[in-house]
Amino acid sequence: MSAPTHPVSVSSPGEAVSPVTTLDRPALRIAVVRTPQPPAERGPLRLVLPGVVPPRPVHRPGPRPGAAARAAAPGADFAPVWSTRADLIDPRDAGRRLLTTVLEVLAGRRPMAQLTALATPGVAAAIAGGRRPRWCAEGAAPIVLGAVHVCEPVDGVAEVSAVARRSGRAHAVAARLEGVDGRWRCTAVQIG
Repeated sequence: MSAPTHPVSVSSPGEAVSPVTTLDRPALRIAVVRTPQPPAERGPLRLVLPGVVPPRPVHRPGPRPGAAARAAAPGADFAPVWSTRADLIDPRDAGRRLLTTVLEVLAGRRPMAQLTALATPGVAAAIAGGRRPRWCAEGAAPIVLGAVHVCEPVDGVAEVSAVARRSGRAHAVAARLEGVDGRWRCTAVQIG
């Protein structure tokens, strides 16, 4: 008993086709297909492992308004003046003072009026009218602020962060300071 055979062609571009016999299979032909390449203008690819959160892109803040933009604004004589880093005190000291004041205001140990001099009106209103973190509002244990870390992404801007400890638990606190009229003013606060 013999099975019928069919010719199979195996070739590559530029070669002659040579017949090969196989059992009960249709004729096959192998062709080389070029793989498309990614466009040249794309940057390097980042590899991401399954189940691992990819890192966030680096934050690049925009430039601060220049002197020409401030002068062109109506009422520029009375507008706040941006200060450079050379005109300001050490941001680590200002950041420690601000973070301590914010935590003590939230704990009810300091009046809100002491914070208004350090923060913008929007931040002061958000702290006064917002919900206080439970760990900060409850309990009688003192709040201890750890080392203050400073990052200065732009001249006249500082981002400070620290770890606050109370009753054996740690909580992250961070703030953004901007130099306005020769002193640091808090423009954003985040409490974890």
